[in-house]
Amino acid sequence: MTMKKFINNPDNITAELLEGLALANPSILEVTDHNLIINKGLATADRVTIVTIGGAGHEPALEGFVGEGMIDISVVGDIFAAPGYKAVVEALKLADKGKGVLLVVLNHAGDMLAGDRTMKEVEKLGLNVIKVVTQEDIANAPRSDAANRRGLVGCVPLYKICGAAAAQGKSLAEVAAIAQDFADNMATIAVACKTATHPQNGASFADLGEDEMEVGMGQHGEGGGGRQKMASADETAVIMADALLNDLDLKAGEEVMVIVNGTGATTIMEMLLVFRRVHKYLSEKGIKIVASWVEEVLTVQEQAGFQLFFARMDPEKLAFWEAPAKTPYLSR
Repeated sequence: MTMKKFINNPDNITAELLEGLALANPSILEVTDHNLIINKGLATADRVTIVTIGGAGHEPALEGFVGEGMIDISVVGDIFAAPGYKAVVEALKLADKGKGVLLVVLNHAGDMLAGDRTMKEVEKLGLNVIKVVTQEDIANAPRSDAANRRGLVGCVPLYKICGAAAAQGKSLAEVAAIAQDFADNMATIAVACKTATHPQNGASFADLGEDEMEVGMGQHGEGGGGRQKMASADETAVIMADALLNDLDLKAGEEVMVIVNGTGATTIMEMLLVFRRVHKYLSEKGIKIVASWVEEVLTVQEQAGFQLFFARMDPEKLAFWEAPAKTPYLSR
């Protein structure tokens, strides 16, 4: 099947989409020649700053959350590819305002390689950087083996929470501890019923039958081992919610954040149906949703499916989540 996308030269997609993002948000961010998306407020920042890295192709994440109260610099690689470590080192130098820098890396092979090499380089330079890794995908490894879990949509609320902590004047050690605590208390599982195509070459990520879905599919088409017959919104919501409840060991009386993240070709209607069932299901178990988000946050091109995210919350995290922010795709 011929790929149908509104693109120009496939080799120029990343540069052009970043230019478009900057042109659409001139008061919030700017883009450099090395695909660094920079918060315009960084120039006068007197606080801990936040840098993240990741490939393009998941818009609005990650670069769409650059701005006050969230990310200061997003280092963008090519479509579904990690950026080179030299660009990350450059970003950390630019971000350093004397209070230290938090580097947030999603657990994917290329990003981890870039992040690890970067940390070796910044140590030589004497920069004050702490790295936090998000690895909350429960599908491909148990909690006891978190180092092998993929990073999914959980990075985005983490940016918001640690960004608010930084804005309130917390030290780097404090911001990193808050970020790590949130990362340790979050979990995500994904489902897809139709996979995406790579926008540069038209290759399909996976092959799902007409009446199949896969619970646990990664955001680059990685298998999750949960291929099964297509289910209803309510049935799928319960399958996924049970997996997250078990992983986090959530009990009656606890409070959580819930995100239903559409992965590119799932309608708001479908996502709201899922959230409706999740809300009722958690209420039946005595678990209160204190923060929620139903939207396309981190997509996989035109993949039909969603990621369901739970995080254990407390009053401090909730206050950080509700603090002011101004980015292209999350402002309050």
